[in-house]
Amino acid sequence: MNMKTAGIHHITAFVRDPQKTVDFYAGVLGLRLIKQTVNFDAPEVYHLYLGNEQGSPGTIITFFPWPRSRQGRVGGGQVGVTTFAVPEGALSFWEQRLANFKIPVVKTARFSEEYLAFRDEDGLQLEIVEREAGPLSTWSFGGVPEDKAIKGFGGAILYSLAPAETAQLLQQVLGLEKVGQEGAYARFRSFGEMGNMIDVNVNPMERGTGGAGTVHHIAWRAKDDREHEQWREHVLEHGLQVTPVLDRQYFNALYFREAGGIQFEIATDPPGFARDEHPDRLGEKLMLPAWFEERRGEIEAKLTPFEVRELEEDAQ
Repeated sequence: MNMKTAGIHHITAFVRDPQKTVDFYAGVLGLRLIKQTVNFDAPEVYHLYLGNEQGSPGTIITFFPWPRSRQGRVGGGQVGVTTFAVPEGALSFWEQRLANFKIPVVKTARFSEEYLAFRDEDGLQLEIVEREAGPLSTWSFGGVPEDKAIKGFGGAILYSLAPAETAQLLQQVLGLEKVGQEGAYARFRSFGEMGNMIDVNVNPMERGTGGAGTVHHIAWRAKDDREHEQWREHVLEHGLQVTPVLDRQYFNALYFREAGGIQFEIATDPPGFARDEHPDRLGEKLMLPAWFEERRGEIEAKLTPFEVRELEEDAQ
């Protein structure tokens, strides 16, 4: 069976404080909060989704804010760096914006591209790169205009315990194409416009530890439920242990851990985030799956309230 993913569907990370997280990703980075729900396996913890205006696959970063979380250590078996793509010509805007918020930035380069590397409040490693591909954002918030706004994921850097095997899986299982190698990085590309460039550090990395400031998993796109079932068979055919298909309300999901220790998910593009909220009202209230509705009062009492707000630096 020959299968190819379009690229990243979403990336999910651990953080501590919901308000600080929303302030950073909505207030500073200008993303839209498209859904607030809970971790279905631990409903005392939020699951927050941010992305473009519709929450399109390839734009969605999600968070489990766990106030008592230990500090994680980024390392092998994780997504090491999450890459956001902005329009061509917008990098200087972002360099100045991050400086205005006193966020330390390091300029880096690989594969003839310039990156702004920085971290969020919990230490999650992020970077911004200019890319021509992909539609422009239609969302503007705070001091981020549409023509400078983050379009979605440019890709990610994978830190593997077994980089050769991770690289092989990207090609033979997920259908990515190897397009080059430069220094410590091998680059792979999918056919999609967003979340399509994956770099693998070719040096084995010391194992990371989960916790705040680390990525829990990276999810890859399946176009529909029928293809999703084919993906499950395809992964099993390559000798990997994979979960049954799980209903995540806004997509269906299956999970497996690849040989380099990284938790992979394959998620369906549909049904999307407007299935239980009007597109104009996404993310405005806590949405619970039907099986948790009778516990809404109990669940809400354990969650720390937060709001999407314009930050002082943009109000001046």
